[in-house]
Amino acid sequence: MSSAAGFVAGVKAARTSVFTYVIIGTYISIGALGHDYGFSALWVALSTLLVWAGPAQVILITLLGSGAAPLEVALAVGLSAMRLLPMVVALLPLLKRPDSRVRSLLLPAHFIAASMWMEALRLAPRVPREGRIGLVNGIGTCFISVAVLSGFAGFYLAERLPVLFVAALLFLTPISFLVSAIRNARLLADRLALAIGLVVAPMLTIYGINLDLLWTGLIGGSAAYAIHRLREAMQ
Repeated sequence: MSSAAGFVAGVKAARTSVFTYVIIGTYISIGALGHDYGFSALWVALSTLLVWAGPAQVILITLLGSGAAPLEVALAVGLSAMRLLPMVVALLPLLKRPDSRVRSLLLPAHFIAASMWMEALRLAPRVPREGRIGLVNGIGTCFISVAVLSGFAGFYLAERLPVLFVAALLFLTPISFLVSAIRNARLLADRLALAIGLVVAPMLTIYGINLDLLWTGLIGGSAAYAIHRLREAMQ
C-alpha cells in the first residue's frame, strides 16, 4: 500500500467512525464557549489547528477569557497536553519504518489526540507498514477538518443553543474514550486498570484530592501491572 492509498483509507475510516460524531458535538460546544468568552471564530479555528485537544482548548479559552497571565495559561495547557505523550510513544513505533525520517512523523505526532489515537491504534496493525503514516494522516486530517467546521457552527449558533446542552456536549469525548478503551481491552492488566480507575477516580473526587486524574492513572496502572506480574510469577 502506498502512502497516498493509506491516506485515502484513513479518510474513509474517519468518515464512518463514531468519533467523527463525538468530535462534531465536542467542537460545537468549544465554538460556543469561544463565542461566550469574546474570541473570534478565526481564533477558535486557529486554536483547534494548533492545540488539537478538546480539554486543552477548554483550558485555553476559559483561562485567557478570565484574564489569566499568558505564562500561566501556557503552563496549564502544556501540563494538560502531557497526557498525550504516552499515546505518542505507543503509536509512533507502529508507524515508523527503518527508512522513515523524523519529519515524516511530525504530522502524525501532532494529530494524536484521544479520538485519533484510539482509531489509529485499532486500524494501523491491519495496514501494511508502508501505508500506516498515510493512514494516520488521513484520519487526523479528516478529524481536524470536522473539528474546525464544527467549531464555526458552534460559534455562530452560540446564542441559540441551550447552555446545558452545550455543557453536556463536552462530556462526549471522555465517555466515548472510556467506551472505546473498554472495547479494546484485551489483556487482564488492561481490564484491571480500567476497573480500578473507575473505583478510585470517584473516591479521590469526593475527598477533594488534588490532581485526582493523575493519581487515578498512577494507582490504577501500577496496581494492574503489579497484579499482572504476580499472576505471571504464579503460573
